[in-house]
Amino acid sequence: MTAPVVVILAAGQGTRMRSATPKLLHPLCGRPVIAWPIAAARAAGAKRVVVVGGPDRALEPFVTEAAGAGSDVILAVQQEPRGTADAVLAARDHVDRDAPAIVICGDVPLMTGDALRALAQAHADHNASATMLTMVLADPSGYGRVVRGPDGAVERVVETKKPGDATPAELEIREVNGGVYAFAGGDLLDALAQVRPDNAQGELYLPDALPLLRAQDKVVAAHVVDDPALALGINDRNDLAKVRAIAQQRIHVRHMAAGVTIVDPGSTVIDADVEIDADTIVAPFTSIHGTTRIGANCRIGPLTTLIDVTLGAGVTIPHSYATDCEVRDGASVGPFAYLRPQALLREGSKVGTFVEIKNSDIGARAKVPHLSYIGDADVGAGTNLGASTITANYDGRRKHRTTIGEDVHGGVHTSFVAPVTVGDDAWIGAGSVITDEIPAGALGIARARQRNVDGYDEQVQERARR
Repeated sequence: MTAPVVVILAAGQGTRMRSATPKLLHPLCGRPVIAWPIAAARAAGAKRVVVVGGPDRALEPFVTEAAGAGSDVILAVQQEPRGTADAVLAARDHVDRDAPAIVICGDVPLMTGDALRALAQAHADHNASATMLTMVLADPSGYGRVVRGPDGAVERVVETKKPGDATPAELEIREVNGGVYAFAGGDLLDALAQVRPDNAQGELYLPDALPLLRAQDKVVAAHVVDDPALALGINDRNDLAKVRAIAQQRIHVRHMAAGVTIVDPGSTVIDADVEIDADTIVAPFTSIHGTTRIGANCRIGPLTTLIDVTLGAGVTIPHSYATDCEVRDGASVGPFAYLRPQALLREGSKVGTFVEIKNSDIGARAKVPHLSYIGDADVGAGTNLGASTITANYDGRRKHRTTIGEDVHGGVHTSFVAPVTVGDDAWIGAGSVITDEIPAGALGIARARQRNVDGYDEQVQERARR
């Protein structure tokens, strides 16, 4: 089967979204809506993907990023909103006459590569000029009805949006147009040149190409799919929520089939590009986003958020928030920890309750147990920092780094005023403010001596009586 060119119609304004953001750039499970049909086209083996956008070129930055170093994703521009057939005409320079062309709307993100591949295969099997994806619905209200001829081929599509558009007999038809088509490239281009705006809107509609092909005794076939969600479109935010629920369910099913336990899928959010290895458990009220990668045998949540995070194997992270950081094998985080960008927790390390880590390297088996802020620091292997340890990394103008060696014994309520260095095997007295280097193996104490004032309470009471 020849690899198809896939044309994605994405020039609509999406005004019903009531948003300054173009409809197809709204996020859906970690990807813009337009990214979903592009991914499906690539999964179907498309030789080229042509995204037809509007004259504002709002989709151009995304299309450029999606194409990357290659050229398999191209932006074509429909200068005026003159209907779906006109939108395909905007892509005609990229349609090969000798290859099939698949046309899909950009707002149907639940379409899959398998479904597009099956449509292309059915198109080839029927040796058809055009093949449309159809569905049989219990309630076909609002959809265009598929009218077939005595030979079972598609004669035309009857719209039903306004009273009188269809006859009572046509309204009884339950097979509807799914809005996805496969064409022989040359036949598509020839038919589009003949489509006329014979409608109240004065627009050129792609389904009007089908009777033109039929009139030339060319085969117009239908490929029926069992899952109506494949062609579920997005017009407003209610539709977006419905589509998101289905997409999220598919993501959960994929992970659970691969050996991941999702304790309560209904309270769990996982983006499309997240990777999770087998035997990891995801507890309720957990959100996992972006390009997060999670190793095997981890325990995530409950009430944990991960954004663009890399976790090794055997990591536990309950009740915590982490973004753009790395936690390696066997480390534990939380509860109530905050890992900020460029935090690195090495093997077997521990970050405990109410701890914040930012742009810091926490060594293997090192511990930052609780109530601490470690920013712009390097903490050596085996070091144990006491409760309420603070790195004072900002002097009002610049950030400075703190370097703490291996197997350091930190005291509680300690502040390190950067830039400062602590040697291996050093000790720090509780309540210290460390401003100078502590040599290896030394004890650093930086606090005022205690002084007791005898009879102080009696003095206070006497002053109160005066």
